[in-house]
Amino acid sequence: LVKPFAFRLLGMSEKELDVYMREVEERLVEETDYELEVRRSIEFSTACSILNNIVFPKYYPELSSKRIITMDWLEGKHLREFLATNPSQELRNTIGQALWDFYNYQQHEMRAVHADPHPGNFMITPDGKLGVIDFGCIKEMPEDFYTPFFSLTSTNLLDNKEETIKAFRLLDMIHAKDSPAQVEFYYSVYKEMIALFAMPYITDTFDFSRSEFFDELYRYGEKISKMPEFKQARGVKHFIYVNRTNFGLYNILHELKAEVKTDTYKPHVVLEY
Repeated sequence: LVKPFAFRLLGMSEKELDVYMREVEERLVEETDYELEVRRSIEFSTACSILNNIVFPKYYPELSSKRIITMDWLEGKHLREFLATNPSQELRNTIGQALWDFYNYQQHEMRAVHADPHPGNFMITPDGKLGVIDFGCIKEMPEDFYTPFFSLTSTNLLDNKEETIKAFRLLDMIHAKDSPAQVEFYYSVYKEMIALFAMPYITDTFDFSRSEFFDELYRYGEKISKMPEFKQARGVKHFIYVNRTNFGLYNILHELKAEVKTDTYKPHVVLEY
């Protein structure tokens, strides 16, 4: 039922849609593999244990199985319960910083990321730390996606039109068969889109309580959704979960109304033009 609806809604062929459907299917299947989740939970919680103000439950692989995950109980409040206590701005910022560091350490040091930034997957502990309780959905980022994407979001690459178009081609945002007019159109639209998305990445600190930033994101998304030029497949499959992750992170930080230092874990990209 999903595919025929998507064909009509997005104007995609079955071949085009299958690329994205397979990506979603792979992540969903992984989320049902509890043995894999336990291994990843141990791997990621160990790697991220160096981060400040973040805690993880201990996992017990010897007591887990294909259908059971055994881990320590983590005391705390979920995000909305936490916010209902009217926490101080200092504590909001502390939790927000822990979230930012958690995600960007993974993206830039591990090249794989917890790709389910749902508020229910996090707890705020009684001593004011961020607890992470679910590693079922992990997205790995290959080099041929990581470098062009984060070059666009964290350097001055957008100032160089020729190199920006090259990056868009590598990410399948501009196609080889596009006419010169189409190349110009997609270059202009994508440049504006990424410049907006990248705002937190190009400053040392960012105040996520800024409603105008999110209003502009939503307005631009609505504008794009109505453009007939986007009723076709564009962008490599990795965008599905990387975008989900980053926009989910932005939304949680907005709920927290947190101001965070965004220069703690930076992308590892070097411009060569």
